[in-house]
Amino acid sequence: MTPPPAAPLPFLLTPRQGAAARELLSYVVGLPLTSPDAQLLAVVVAIRAARAGVGNLTGTDLRSLRLEDPEGAVAELVAAGWQVPDSLFGEEPDKPAGIIVPDMAPGETHVLPLGKGTRSKVSGWAMRTRIAKPVKKASPAARLAALFLAAYSTEELVGEAPDELPVACYPAVPVLLEKGFLAEVSGRTYRLGPAVRHLAGMFRTPEEEAALAAEEAVRRAAREAAAAAELVEITPAQWAEWKSGVSPALLRHVEAVEQCSVCRCSFGRVAKAFMSAPSPVPAPRPAVGDHDAWRAARPECGREAAEFTVAFRAEHGHGPSYGQLCKGLRWKKLSRALRGLVVSGIIAEGWLTETSPVPWTLRPGKAAQARGIVLPGQAAAARSTR
Repeated sequence: MTPPPAAPLPFLLTPRQGAAARELLSYVVGLPLTSPDAQLLAVVVAIRAARAGVGNLTGTDLRSLRLEDPEGAVAELVAAGWQVPDSLFGEEPDKPAGIIVPDMAPGETHVLPLGKGTRSKVSGWAMRTRIAKPVKKASPAARLAALFLAAYSTEELVGEAPDELPVACYPAVPVLLEKGFLAEVSGRTYRLGPAVRHLAGMFRTPEEEAALAAEEAVRRAAREAAAAAELVEITPAQWAEWKSGVSPALLRHVEAVEQCSVCRCSFGRVAKAFMSAPSPVPAPRPAVGDHDAWRAARPECGREAAEFTVAFRAEHGHGPSYGQLCKGLRWKKLSRALRGLVVSGIIAEGWLTETSPVPWTLRPGKAAQARGIVLPGQAAAARSTR
């Protein structure tokens, strides 16, 4: 039996961290450096110096970069105003030499003010890109090109070579294609190879950034509306009046939740859940991608959810909420948006159904019933239709 393909590695950078990586590369190509050796070395030192203005480098680090002319590269950095200790070429190759980058001295004039976490992530990404198998033994120009093309790739692995790509990197592009770092090239457009998809810089166009900002504005408005609704307290008199106007079936369900000795939900939570319209929480794009990965890792989640609702209802007398379902199945660390996508997907597949917008009504759907996962009442209804 052929084993299933390995799951793809997760992206190393978030979109914001990818933007920081591009800022780093933009800073380096703006320096008065002429060789790929010096530019590649500057990338390594600059990201290490991005917090305190001093980047530590050992002689061993320098040799591991496999530069064609390391002395010449260091001389270019010195000519650009960087202060490189003579000890870098000394007799102790593992002793760190602190290289001072004046542009990155702490203060308002700092050219790359990155937070600690972002600096660490970008530094790790730069190292992983330089030593990626397809380019590990390639020339400095090829590895520098790999950094640029990975940084400007979208999460779909497509990119367009930036104007800032050093001219010396152009001849290296066919090498990246031959080695599999790139899957295809057409003019200035390219696609990363599948083996290095995790190195994509999550590039977004200004139009995409604007669309995401608009989505975030909608989500923020929804959160603010939900917060405002929570401030409105429902009185016992209002709750009694609302219950007096509902159908007998709904009243039985409401009282099952209200009187559940297992859940022991507060009066305020129960009243607001039934009397307030659910506030929509638009799912951000990252949550959609997280949902696909989450479902791929749990192919049996629909069946598990349906079976859980049967057991839950037998104990509680009502169905679980979305939160109770996920907690009961130990689906941990799900944001509200991702939790909604997960449960909605299971409902769409027919494993679950609910009486929306009535809360606490999750129960086995048609797909589950077809496999014998039913509530007692559903089983009786199925027999009566035969």
